[in-house]
Amino acid sequence: MLQEKIGFIGTGVMGASIVKHLLAAEYDVTVYTRTKEKAQGLIELGAKWAETPAQTAEGKDIIFTMVGFPQDVEEVYCGENGIFQTAKNGAIVVDMTTSQPTLAKKLYTLAKDKGIASLDAPVSGGDIGAQNGTLSIMVGGDEEAFEKLLPVFEKFGANIVFQGEAGSGQHTKMCNQLLIATNMIGVCESIAYGLKAGLDLDKVMKSISTGAAGSWSLTNLGPKMLKGNYDPGFYIKHFIKDMKIAIDEADNMGLDLPGVKLSKELYNTLLERGYGDNGTQTLIKYYID
Repeated sequence: MLQEKIGFIGTGVMGASIVKHLLAAEYDVTVYTRTKEKAQGLIELGAKWAETPAQTAEGKDIIFTMVGFPQDVEEVYCGENGIFQTAKNGAIVVDMTTSQPTLAKKLYTLAKDKGIASLDAPVSGGDIGAQNGTLSIMVGGDEEAFEKLLPVFEKFGANIVFQGEAGSGQHTKMCNQLLIATNMIGVCESIAYGLKAGLDLDKVMKSISTGAAGSWSLTNLGPKMLKGNYDPGFYIKHFIKDMKIAIDEADNMGLDLPGVKLSKELYNTLLERGYGDNGTQTLIKYYID
């Protein structure tokens, strides 16, 4: 069976790992990112290079996007050199950026008018999940398109769930980010307290990480905090973007979310200190610096 031709736009921390899984599965993959040098390793592995999003999409069966902000999503789809300029009838576009549910619905409508299927499919699992091919993928759109792409999603995801109509994937990702936002405060305050109490934090982590207080953030990011490793698995600047989307969407629904508002305030403090390109575990600096 002839495998689909894939275009992939946005080869950052997570995107690059996803492309590696697709290449390992012998898909024909063409990539685009703003800085070609950042994609050089993928090109050496066999990925083709495109000069624009439009060129990336031309003739492809599936086009994935994983960029930074909603305005970037809109540009790569609707801009002068965007995907919708060249994507063929019958193609499937998949936005894995964590973005606005309202924008996902807009892209779905625009794509449908062009005979293209559109899925919003944000992911969770960070750089580790992307590297291991164990991402959680939350998908909104038409179920028929989801079923077609499931074998492709399975190359880099382990928990793949169809959530419903367009925008549902993004709304589900907001539920995910809300949990992380407040949990990160708890992880940092627990570690800060343990340090002040003079405890051996390695022993503390051994005791609390497998009990009722256990969480992905505690297990995966807690050790990084203890080692002073602030490399980005997920950028602070992007997490602040996610929290703003969640707060705005909640406001539109008449829902007050004081926990995420506090988390955003703390992360904004770090952004002002110049830590926007650091990983979210850098929140510990708010407590111990």
